[in-house]
Amino acid sequence: MSTLLVKNIHTLVTMDAARREIRDGAVFVGDGVIEAVGALADMPAQTADRVLDCRRHIVLPGLVNTHHHMYQTLTRVIAQDLELFGWLKTLYPIWSRLTGEAVYVSAKLAMAELLRSGCTTSSDHLYIYPNDVTIDDEIRAAQEMGIRFHAARGSMSLGESKGGLPPDSVVEEEAAILRDTQRAIEQFHDASRHAMLRIVVAPCSPFSVTPDLMRESAALARSYGVHLHTHLAENDNDVTYSQTVFHKRPGDWAEDVGWVGDDVWHAHCVKLDEGEISLFARTGTGVCHCPGSNMRLASGIAPVRRMLDLQVRVGLGVDGAASNDAGHLLNEAREAMLLQRVGGNPAGLSAREALEMATLGGAAVLGRDDIGAVAPGMAADIVAFRLDTVGFAGALHDPAAALVFCQSPQVDLSIINGRIVVEDGALLTVDVPVLVEQHNRLSKRLIDGD
Repeated sequence: MSTLLVKNIHTLVTMDAARREIRDGAVFVGDGVIEAVGALADMPAQTADRVLDCRRHIVLPGLVNTHHHMYQTLTRVIAQDLELFGWLKTLYPIWSRLTGEAVYVSAKLAMAELLRSGCTTSSDHLYIYPNDVTIDDEIRAAQEMGIRFHAARGSMSLGESKGGLPPDSVVEEEAAILRDTQRAIEQFHDASRHAMLRIVVAPCSPFSVTPDLMRESAALARSYGVHLHTHLAENDNDVTYSQTVFHKRPGDWAEDVGWVGDDVWHAHCVKLDEGEISLFARTGTGVCHCPGSNMRLASGIAPVRRMLDLQVRVGLGVDGAASNDAGHLLNEAREAMLLQRVGGNPAGLSAREALEMATLGGAAVLGRDDIGAVAPGMAADIVAFRLDTVGFAGALHDPAAALVFCQSPQVDLSIINGRIVVEDGALLTVDVPVLVEQHNRLSKRLIDGD
């Protein structure tokens, strides 16, 4: 059995049941699972294979990203001043030129960005499959990068000719979607505790698929015990579409097609009303809050405070790298905290609530009870940030709050499933300069239409 000891931790934010924050803490890991947490004297007597000294660090559970579109790293900073529908219509034709190579390389780039921000688990919603693109492309990327991954097999089936938003050139036939989704589940999904790879069933949105596909996808997912994910109530136009086409608000439409329950989470939910929030609370339906993207596209401020007060499960997501243009998950926690205060309540969201959304909240949304906390029996997904830096100066009296209030740092140490993936700030699983050069070459080709 391989063992690892992290000792002399300046501040250990456990996110355990008691929400302990331990000064001069320690964590012992055996074969990728946390065995002991507390003071150094509480650790097993055996000598660890590797010992890490974190006297200058704040340590916490790896962050959990619950919504992304990784291929969008190829098309950042386009349609800079448009809302969701106009932004999508601008980008659909560019994305129609995606290839399997582009999806693979962009996923690695997006994962590198997430890993450097302290993220250890990410979902990704890949909903466009032109040319030779498959979900396998980004699964291969995740396995090489060492990130814990929930691959959401997305889809679009309702083109413009049938009343949908996307052009017909980027949609798929529904029978083919369901076949390939089933293939992905059977080939890749790992339901075991501490699994590194799971599959999610994820038709894209109310304005890009049919109600029939939503219902059949839900039935497929539940027959295999996998989770469901889609976009919902992202902005006013999104709500108007649901009311015009379905004669229902988005939450009522979701309930009608079977998309509420503790195996479902929806991205954005900016425009949920009180009744829809209550529906989600009652049914255990999860929400991914994407503050950066919501601000970039002027979608609005999601009612996160109300969701939390009603005990809706809420996690964080960086969303697509072309609607956020960044993939720093810790910074997303900072934006979530600040955005809930904009309306005039300085206690609208606390720093620790934001951190909890980024860890335990994300784990709950993904349906996992084996990540999101530093506690015995949990997966050894642990990250550490250096405190002896300019950004933390003057804030060491409360390092946990400083992680959210102060300048968002890059991670110094990241351990995933007991494996060191980032050490001394360097990502160990990829040659970053080579990856960036390869990615930029593919990006230029995609945008130029070569």
